[in-house]
Amino acid sequence: MSDSKNHIIDAFGLTKSEFEEIKDFFKPKEIKKGDYFLKEGQYVKQMGFVKKGILREFLYVNDKEVTKWFSTSGYIAVDLSAFFFDQKSKVNYQAITDVELLTISKEDYNRISTRVPRWNKLDKMFLAKCFSILESRIISHLALSAEERYNQFFNLSPHLFNEVPLNQIASMLGMSAETLSRIRNKQSK
Repeated sequence: MSDSKNHIIDAFGLTKSEFEEIKDFFKPKEIKKGDYFLKEGQYVKQMGFVKKGILREFLYVNDKEVTKWFSTSGYIAVDLSAFFFDQKSKVNYQAITDVELLTISKEDYNRISTRVPRWNKLDKMFLAKCFSILESRIISHLALSAEERYNQFFNLSPHLFNEVPLNQIASMLGMSAETLSRIRNKQSK
C-alpha cells in the first residue's frame, strides 16, 4: 500500500501518523476492463484512489460521449459534488484497463474528523486543490489553442497516448479526432 498510502497522504495533506489513524477506512477494490466504478444516475457512496490502471471519466452531452478526465495511479475517482451533496452522479467512471483502487465510503470519510483533529482544515485544503485543478483545466480550454492543449496534456501524461483510444483523448482535449490526428502528424514530421 506504500505508493497508494503516499498518494492519499499527499492528496489530503496528512502526516504519516494521521494516515495510520484512518488507514482502516480504505478498502481495496478491483474493477475489470470495461466495467464501471460509477455510473451516471447512481448515488455516490465512495471515493476511489487509483493504485493501478486507468479509469475514464465521461458524461453524455446531447447523446454524445464526452471524456472529462483519465484517472491513473495517484488520482482520485469521484463525482465530488454528488459525493458531498448526496446527489446522483452526472458522470461515469469506466475502466480502460484492469484497475486497482483504494476506496473510502462516504460514512468513513465523514468519520475522519473523529480520528484526525485537524481534518476540517485538511478537508478544506483538499477541496481547494480540486477546485484549483478544475480551474486550471477550464483556463487551458479557454486560453490555449488545440495544439497547445495537446502539448500540455502530452507532456503531463505521454503514456496515455499508447493506452487510451485517441478519440477519447481528443474528446477530453475539446477537439475532434481529426484535429488530434492533424496535430500528431504535424509534430511527427
